[in-house]
Formats: sequence, C-alpha cells, structure tokens
Amino acid sequence: MSVTPLTARETCQLLRDIALGTRTLYRLGDACWANTLDSTLTVGADGWLITFHTHDDGRFHCERCQSPEGRLYAFDSAQRYGTDPIELLSTWEHARLAQLLTEV
Repeated sequence: MSVTPLTARETCQLLRDIALGTRTLYRLGDACWANTLDSTLTVGADGWLITFHTHDDGRFHCERCQSPEGRLYAFDSAQRYGTDPIELLSTWEHARLAQLLTEV
C-alpha cells in the first residue's frame, strides 16, 4: 500500500499550528537560522520533520515536511503559485513563523 503525499494545504496547516503556538517547534542538529543565508534548517514539531530553505534575499520556503506516519511533502520549483505552503500563510503567520525559526 502506497502512502499518500502531504498536500501543500496540509503542510500549511502544520505551519499555521506552529505559528499559533499549538505545536512546539524544536531544532534538530546544530544549524542556526539567524543570520544564515542560502541554507537549510531542519526542525521538528510533535513528531513532524520540516526542512526550510532560506534564500540570500531573506525569503524562505518549506523544502520538505514529513508526518509521523511517513507522509511527505516535497518542494518542487516547477509548482504553480499557491502550492508552496509558506505562500498560503497569512502575513502575520508568515512573520511569526520566521520569528520562531530565528529563536529555535
């Protein structure tokens, strides 16, 4: 039986929960998000694994997200607008997530 991939909307809901504080975010490994450009940071949240990629201009996107059950969202640069989970967040949620990533 194959595992259904995570959708951008499902991944966005996880990111929204993190921004709202209903899920606890923690850092995995030694990487630091603050003052790091064009790099990746992998974090965990209640059994989920999320990898973010930051760009030289300060923007960031969700590179991949894996649920505790093994379902996976993987970023594809060929995706059309609105299919990146970060793009689906409100302005406040996006800013709060960025703040949390610098603090983790």
